[in-house]
Amino acid sequence: MTPEQSVEPEISPEEGSSTDETAKPRHAGFAYTLGRSLITPLARLVYRPRIEGRDNVPPTGPVIFASNHLSFIDSIAIPVAAPRPVHFLAKSSYFEGTGFQGWMSKTFFESIGAIPVRRGAGQAALDALDLQRQLLDEGLAVALYPEGTRSTDGRLYKGRTGVAFLALQTGAPVVPVGLIGTDKVMPVGAKMPTLSERITVRFGTPLDLSPHGPATSGRARRLATDEIMAAIHGLSGQELAGSYNEAPAQSTLEKIKQALPHERR
Repeated sequence: MTPEQSVEPEISPEEGSSTDETAKPRHAGFAYTLGRSLITPLARLVYRPRIEGRDNVPPTGPVIFASNHLSFIDSIAIPVAAPRPVHFLAKSSYFEGTGFQGWMSKTFFESIGAIPVRRGAGQAALDALDLQRQLLDEGLAVALYPEGTRSTDGRLYKGRTGVAFLALQTGAPVVPVGLIGTDKVMPVGAKMPTLSERITVRFGTPLDLSPHGPATSGRARRLATDEIMAAIHGLSGQELAGSYNEAPAQSTLEKIKQALPHERR
């Protein structure tokens, strides 16, 4: 099965995100440079995150941060803790608001390295991978969540193979990340983070996934994904769910599709 045939959604930080047709990598702009210089030290001062393994992050060259996903603020915690700029995908609605509030939202997300994407699947999900590949080709760092969407029960779910496909295709090393406590700082549904909790961000040893085989091999993608998830589990210590993190099937056809064996990207 080719990557095009086996692609599944939910390869980005938000559920089922995909790139805007007009989106292009926007990085290292004024908002990003200013935001990183202001937000990073401020967030570290206020939230006092415990950061472990920063020396494991390659200082230059393409790198993929593969993390567990517990909270909205995960995409803020990783850039704040990382020793180098990190880019990630975020819902396009965060960039499309009007008035002062819309401007504030757009400026904030651009300042932390977010790139707007639209929800979708199929070819749209492949377009999202292509956008991330462009960033890696430029020697930049991107952050992804192999689980696809946030865990609402705190368990670690099986990984989809989009991250492994990207790593095997580009040759970029994967730095596993274990986030602990972000779900307590800002639980799903919360409007604002609390200041009474601290988070831990653990960066693991970079993974070279090339021994698993080429990106065109479904077996290689699956084995590489399992290696990534095992490394994340070792860092986060979460209970393993043993299944994919997906919404309950709403129809008989969806139930059949979920029951059949097929690759989850």
